[in-house]
Amino acid sequence: MTEKTTYTKQDFYYDLPEAQIAQTPASPRDSSRLLVYDKDKKTIEDKIFRDVVDYLHAGDLLVVNNTKVIPARVYAKTAHGGAVEILLLKRHDLRVWEVLMRPGKKGKIGAKMTVNSELSFTVKDITESGERIVEFEYDGAFEDVLSRVGTMPLPPYIKEKLKDQTRYNTVYSKIDGSAAAPTAGLHFTPELLKKLKDKGVQIAEVLLHVGLGTFRPVSEEIITDHKMHSEYYEIGKEAAEKINAAKREKRRVIAVGTTSVRTLESVADENGFVREQKGNTEIFLYPPYKMKCVDALITNFHLPESTLIMLVACLTGREEILNVYKYAVENEYRFFSFGDSCLIV
Repeated sequence: MTEKTTYTKQDFYYDLPEAQIAQTPASPRDSSRLLVYDKDKKTIEDKIFRDVVDYLHAGDLLVVNNTKVIPARVYAKTAHGGAVEILLLKRHDLRVWEVLMRPGKKGKIGAKMTVNSELSFTVKDITESGERIVEFEYDGAFEDVLSRVGTMPLPPYIKEKLKDQTRYNTVYSKIDGSAAAPTAGLHFTPELLKKLKDKGVQIAEVLLHVGLGTFRPVSEEIITDHKMHSEYYEIGKEAAEKINAAKREKRRVIAVGTTSVRTLESVADENGFVREQKGNTEIFLYPPYKMKCVDALITNFHLPESTLIMLVACLTGREEILNVYKYAVENEYRFFSFGDSCLIV
């Protein structure tokens, strides 16, 4: 069936029982379930994540996002003692950040807020979409101060407290800057990555600092009216060379997570080749878009009507991904950030 060119957000809706929203990560990481979907044969297999080794072959290139989630949720007090919560979204320079503030009515330009004796900030501006631009005051390194005063920014659908903060980062996370985890990578362990390398699977690291734009609900009825927030990305020289070699030699490029997909498809030319590059992307991928660089995908199960399920549908088609999700719901897979995994090959 030919894809429509215009979709409404309801076209990507599915029913999910609340009990299937994962509240805690699987332990060990690679013991989560894995749904394997073959997009050509339209078949589904039920596996465990560590079985991913059986589906990746020598010469395949696995592209991972090495961003690191920072303790980006910070609680502060106004000059009058009112409580405020901010979520750090994007760093503008050494002391200036774009943040999401709740309640927003307290974040008037010029308002001064205090976190503790180490950290305070002043609201400098308000963006078109309502985020605040704030300037922090502190001594020493901001990262050190934040490690003491901030908490991990778990999504609102996770109600349980995270006992081990490292579980909201991948084992290969390196570069501080994300407000949310690239959750498809949470299933990998160092041992599993070694098995893949020993088998001849190559790994390339790219960077995309995950902001809230990726997870914001689509509020517009027609999805093409939805505007994505921008996110910072980098593709280094080594990664670009690995990706281009794979494309030249007709080897599979397998993205780990929608953030890796967005990075690759933001810079890929019509033949799927990329170049060393950094910048901000607002790319919004939805059917009937055809991937230029990405051949296969490891991803979690995403929220109904979200930009992420729309992105995944570019690989499978809308009806097929909804069939896969229906199967996952009926077979009691765990959903969202700490949920189970899906391999689309």
